[in-house]
Amino acid sequence: MSDERIRTAVVGAGKMGAIHAKVYSQLPESELVAIVDADRDKAARLAETYGCPAFADGAEILDRVDAVTIATPTVTHLQLAKPFLRRRIPVLIEKPLAASVREGRKIVSLARRYDTVVAVGHSERCNPVVQAMKRFSIEPKFIEAHRVSPYPFRSTDVGVVLDIMIHDIDIVLSLANSRIRRVDAVGVNVIGGSEDICNARIAFDNGCVANLTASRLALKTERRVHVFTRQAYLSVDYLKKSGIVIKTDPNKDVVEWIRAQQQRPDFNPASVNWLDLLHIEPLEIDDKEPIRLEQEAFLRAIKDRSFRPVPSVPKSVPRRGWRPCAVPSRSSAPCASTSGIEAGSLIAPWMGLTRR
Repeated sequence: MSDERIRTAVVGAGKMGAIHAKVYSQLPESELVAIVDADRDKAARLAETYGCPAFADGAEILDRVDAVTIATPTVTHLQLAKPFLRRRIPVLIEKPLAASVREGRKIVSLARRYDTVVAVGHSERCNPVVQAMKRFSIEPKFIEAHRVSPYPFRSTDVGVVLDIMIHDIDIVLSLANSRIRRVDAVGVNVIGGSEDICNARIAFDNGCVANLTASRLALKTERRVHVFTRQAYLSVDYLKKSGIVIKTDPNKDVVEWIRAQQQRPDFNPASVNWLDLLHIEPLEIDDKEPIRLEQEAFLRAIKDRSFRPVPSVPKSVPRRGWRPCAVPSRSSAPCASTSGIEAGSLIAPWMGLTRR
């Protein structure tokens, strides 16, 4: 398959499915051959755009494809992935991998049993902003992530943790690079039975603390993260694909000047503009499409089984039995603080390509 185009298909003709179909149609190593959706008319409309056939059942394309993306409601991921994995057809599953730890483990077990590539679509990991942050050698002391948006009217089969906070959990685990010591979290459901708003505070063994807020009931969309370290302060905006970095070394003289001025009895704080004192650098960010990078890595892994994308979750974090969130399934009330992360309903959010 190394020199051949990979026959790809998308299962799910919704918003994310349409994005995956568009990118597959543009990649030189991909040949988009099918769109599948339980609503055949919906599948047909999307398929017409890319000149490929439409189907209402994934079973109809098992002999037609080399790889598929599943972009359907989370509760359907396991059942839809099963027939493809049993045929040893690689699968890219939109995040979250599954609706529960149990279902997630079943998918992993199937991938190992049939020696088949499975990837989880954590596209935010491929966001150029995240890649720019990781180029710095930093040891975070405090991380603040804020991800809110108006009600989406989609992905409502799961709570806001599995819907959008999972991105920040994944990134925070990578940046902190330490075992989780404690999680304190509260979730509130307003519209449905799952949490629509959540705040979580994660403490790590190395002393780093992360505060994450997610809401799908906001008035506008914001996706920001602030990272405080001894080496630098980073502030990034995922939506605008922009950010700044304030490094410690270039600002040492500023700190000393402030300390000296504070000792003077005639010092007037009102005469000083804090921002004018600082040496602020724009973050160097590549202009690349996250979904495209995600699919390129997936297809490369299919052609080259030795290839593994750089994992976001550090080796120091145990994966067996790992449930990195303490938001209960019914999160209308605050969740009790936990140690050892035993109370969570969130599956492990690593992308890792699962194989023998």
